[in-house]
Amino acid sequence: MSARYVDIGVDRARYRGTLMYRIHPRVNVGVEWNPGETEVGPLANVFLLTESHARPALSLGTSSDRIGTGPYKTSVYLTAAKRFPHPDVPISGYVSLNWSETDDGFNAPFGATLHLGGNYDLRGMYDGQRSHLLASGTFGRVTVTALWVWLEHAGVSLSTGFGGDSE
Repeated sequence: MSARYVDIGVDRARYRGTLMYRIHPRVNVGVEWNPGETEVGPLANVFLLTESHARPALSLGTSSDRIGTGPYKTSVYLTAAKRFPHPDVPISGYVSLNWSETDDGFNAPFGATLHLGGNYDLRGMYDGQRSHLLASGTFGRVTVTALWVWLEHAGVSLSTGFGGDSE
């Protein structure tokens, strides 16, 4: 479960809530709520491959389109993600092939996370159109993330897991 606040001048993006349920170790389904537009939409993610020492994780999913797009615009993505296997390289990265309903076409989001030690991370990302920076700290089952959306607007996200293993 997560909630986000960021004011970028787009009602749909100001507040967002999500609720996901793991129906299988590789399958998550859920719902996204964007109250600024009274929008409710589906979330789904299927891990086609789990990460191993030699290969990245590969997932297929759907959600609302990137931050700042209009209501009831969805995206479908295929994402590869990998943590560098060397303990002295505290970095992981991802790249996606994303079909954007807003763009009526494909884009290629990507990003990298620097694992700062303990439960702190710094992530730079490009959503296929614009860049963002996120700084996260995890405290038990709660993660707090400071957002710098479009490298212009501050925001915050709060997420938690419950009902068993939240990893």
